[in-house]
Amino acid sequence: MAKAADLRDMTPDQLREKLVSLKKEAFNLRFQAATGQNEKTHKMTEVRRDVARVKTILNQKAAAAASSEA
Repeated sequence: MAKAADLRDMTPDQLREKLVSLKKEAFNLRFQAATGQNEKTHKMTEVRRDVARVKTILNQKAAAAASSEA
């Protein structure tokens, strides 16, 4: 599970890479759940929340950049 403070230290490019890897992990977990191979059912919830956390911080950084330019 990614901590918000750790994510805020990352650059937007690093956050986008993290988002891509989390989405791949979510896809793999959904695939495992569909085929009945998923043993760690709580992992999907964690990944979904991490995706939301990364998106939130990306939006915050974009808003901060937009307000500093104006």
